Amino acid sequence: MSTPAHDPLADAFSDPHPDPHPDSHPDPLSRERSHLAESRAALRAMREDVESLDISDVTANWVNAEVLARQMEERIKALADLSDTPLFFGRLDYLHAPGADQAEGADESKGREAPSLQGRRWETGGRFYIGRRHVHDHDGDPMVIDWRAPVSQPFYRASKKDPMDVALRRRFGYTRGDITAYEDEHLSDPAEAARTSKLLQQEIERPRVGPMRDIVATIQPEQDEIVRSGLGGTVCVQGGPGTGKTAVGLHRVAYLLYAHRERLARTGTLVIGPNRSFLHYIEQVLPALGELTVQQATVDDLVARDVGIRGTDDAPAAVVKGDARMAEVLRRAVYAHVTPPTEPVVVVRGSRRWRVPAYELADIVQELLDRDIRYGAAREALPQRIAHAVLVQMERSGEAPDDRVQDSVARNAAVKAAVKQVWPPVDPAKLVLRLLTDADFLAEHAAGILDEDEQKTILWAKPVRSVRAARWSAADAVLIDETTDLVQRTHSLGHVVLDEAQDLSPMQYRAVGRRCTTGSATVLGDLAQGTTPWATRSWAEALAHLGKTDGVIEELTAGFRVPTDVITYASRLLPHIAPGLTPVASVRENPGFFQVRTTEGTAEVVAACEELLGNEGSTGLIAADARVPELAAALTAAGIGHLAPGEETTAETRLTLVPASLAKGLEYDYVVLDEPQAVVDGEPDERTGLRRLYVALTRAVSGLIVTHAAPLPPQLT
Repeated sequence: MSTPAHDPLADAFSDPHPDPHPDSHPDPLSRERSHLAESRAALRAMREDVESLDISDVTANWVNAEVLARQMEERIKALADLSDTPLFFGRLDYLHAPGADQAEGADESKGREAPSLQGRRWETGGRFYIGRRHVHDHDGDPMVIDWRAPVSQPFYRASKKDPMDVALRRRFGYTRGDITAYEDEHLSDPAEAARTSKLLQQEIERPRVGPMRDIVATIQPEQDEIVRSGLGGTVCVQGGPGTGKTAVGLHRVAYLLYAHRERLARTGTLVIGPNRSFLHYIEQVLPALGELTVQQATVDDLVARDVGIRGTDDAPAAVVKGDARMAEVLRRAVYAHVTPPTEPVVVVRGSRRWRVPAYELADIVQELLDRDIRYGAAREALPQRIAHAVLVQMERSGEAPDDRVQDSVARNAAVKAAVKQVWPPVDPAKLVLRLLTDADFLAEHAAGILDEDEQKTILWAKPVRSVRAARWSAADAVLIDETTDLVQRTHSLGHVVLDEAQDLSPMQYRAVGRRCTTGSATVLGDLAQGTTPWATRSWAEALAHLGKTDGVIEELTAGFRVPTDVITYASRLLPHIAPGLTPVASVRENPGFFQVRTTEGTAEVVAACEELLGNEGSTGLIAADARVPELAAALTAAGIGHLAPGEETTAETRLTLVPASLAKGLEYDYVVLDEPQAVVDGEPDERTGLRRLYVALTRAVSGLIVTHAAPLPPQLT
């Protein structure tokens, strides 16, 4: 325990005006354990209440019954009590009881187990237990307050300089779900000096086994400001290794779902990651916070729904295809299908013939083009516009047509034929295929945008018979997605989180931006870790491609994950890969374990892995992609079991063999980095290679061993 067994405000529930410094409770730890047991029992009762509900007579039809049943199933899952996860991790004792409006946040959040704000704890209490979710007793009085509620905010932001009316902040230490320690800060007591929380440091440095966990107990003030920023604005977070940017983005989603639940339930939320291994690594964070409805995907998942990605591009072709100028090439190619009418449309109804002359048709077509609406929407509007012109003539002749007559005219064979000729349908995949295989068609629509060399770069060497036979690359799928949006608007979500954004091309940013045109985004990344030939050069440029030029750029520079000695060594690369960035400053008291070892073969690399496996937690062996098969064979020969990225570590198998190309976003307690120069040489250019090396060097939480037989890159020495 970091402080004496002092329990301020011990009688806060019974005394409406408690003294902030009463006598010490004889056994504060037992009292807190008792409250934990009572809170777990209350959560169990909440779950049982939902499980006991009979919905057989409350729905009008089977569709409503299915929806309600699914909602109840999700509710029961959200009320699960994870035995190894602390139900609450902190406590706030206020000098004055907060108002009821601070209890559980915005009105939208109250649709889910909103507590009774008139209960005794709210009338008299300045004490609140802060946890991952709200828990109330049988009377509706809160036992645990959701970390996202306004009343919980001082737990993350209060300080000796600004105590925010908090007398005491208590942090709890846990071992396998049981409270084993607590630590107090008397924020409003001028006699007590500010100090670093030991329990906070221990939680940050706790060994990592299995998937990524939430940081709800350790969110820092600068992180909390980003987490609690409003739904209306887009936020871009530049954060170096270990600054917690991914966790901040995920906790921001959880906060927005809490504060704007009804709106986001209608519009949806999405987390976009760089690859499936990364998504598997982070997939347990939101469920641990009680949020089960957030979808996860890669950019390829989003754009390749209509075509499979089976091919690859060389770097020059991928760079051109990913360039934002391709959007204008595609727009030209799509609207080139519109042909000015040269013949009138004659509609026969009964004994009457109604003639819409070619010049009037041309005016209608031009008006639709000037409105700059989607190609498909304009095509759907065209027959109605032609029919309206016919109805005007009918009215002039004394007839009184209604909407049914207009619809009938719009379906007339002559009108349909005219629409097909003037504004034919466009198949996005077929159009992109023609652009990539027909040099003349590409030259016509890329004139003044792409030069001849760029056009030759993206043209396919061999003709393809059909869309299905084509071996589409990831960049091709983005082009098809852009074309599809030109034809028909892409559905927009309420909020999108885009992680490892620095590796996206401008066209990929546009694809993501289409998914949140009427919503907002949280963009996460590190310019120094950009490892694609088209990597982002500035966040302002990225936000422009995303369609969010008003987005706010925040920078996280405090490192909580990577040890001091490790980040100091890795930062030697920054002047060569991102000279304008502020180096990460580790705030950890433990400098970590760090060694550079010269080796003569893989046996010594295996020995380094065995050495690190002697410690608690996970170990990663990171190597250039080309060296992975050799190292895998060496580990197998030595009898050391190992996993691939994305596979969950267990107590028996704690070593993961990681190709450098898949290391981004992952973290391990201990890392062996094999042959740094091979990591650099595995990329198409030196800058990209050094950035890949920077990523690999910063995956360790507690210790790093760098092994090399070849000379180290000069930028490190």
